Amino acid sequence: MTTQQLLQQIQLKKSFLCIGLDVDVNKIPKHLLNSEDPIFEFNKAIIDATHDLCVSYKPNIAFYEAYGIKGWQSLQKTIQYLNTNYPGQFTIADAKRGDIGNTSSMYAKAFFEDLQFDSVTVAPYMGKDSVEPFLAFEDKHTIMLALTSNEGAFDFQTLETNGKELYKQVLETSKTWKNSENLMYVVGATKAEYFTEIRKIVPDSFLLVPGVGAQGGSLQEVCKYGMNANVGLLINSSRAIIYASNGEDFAQKAREEAEKLQLEMEKILTI
Repeated sequence: MTTQQLLQQIQLKKSFLCIGLDVDVNKIPKHLLNSEDPIFEFNKAIIDATHDLCVSYKPNIAFYEAYGIKGWQSLQKTIQYLNTNYPGQFTIADAKRGDIGNTSSMYAKAFFEDLQFDSVTVAPYMGKDSVEPFLAFEDKHTIMLALTSNEGAFDFQTLETNGKELYKQVLETSKTWKNSENLMYVVGATKAEYFTEIRKIVPDSFLLVPGVGAQGGSLQEVCKYGMNANVGLLINSSRAIIYASNGEDFAQKAREEAEKLQLEMEKILTI
């Protein structure tokens, strides 16, 4: 999926919502546990109920790996279902990979070729040769961690070296890498005050923004400081949507929560 195709979906649906499929078997409705593949059945119902309100889905890979081969099969079935039935969706493997070059190449192959995701999240700590193997894939996107929303983000990301915060140096350096036009960046919604500085460095890039909803991030604040002329934002919400109910009405309640965000986004896009 190209950036232009993603933008077309945003304009068509009047939404820049990404729904995180972070499936915890202990939290899904009990009636699904008797099915052959509870995780996939949960995802399928959420996707069917919300696909017209969002432009992206983001399975967090840890929530599938935790269940071994069965979890990986659930992930594979989920991405196949998305790609077959809703090919306009931008799919994100939230894997946070990043290793020496040949290892990164294998990670990239797994998510881009085998599973057919449109994008994957990566950690930049090991530098250029750990990220460029992901960038080598045509019409695929690498979403690099830039400034995250967790408490420990301040341990390293905002430390100054040579008079400049580390996250700014990471952003600036990444622009020099081969095929850097395929980069997107993760910026946490709880760091809304940093968006102005980030946009000075990467004015045209898409930003994946977790932390709206259950983590307390403000959609209005993120859009005020982070939106660019081509929207340039994918706002992720996971728990607030997929766990809106743990009863048999879970899919309908998920739709209602997704629609609240979509309607907010529609208003922002028409201002």
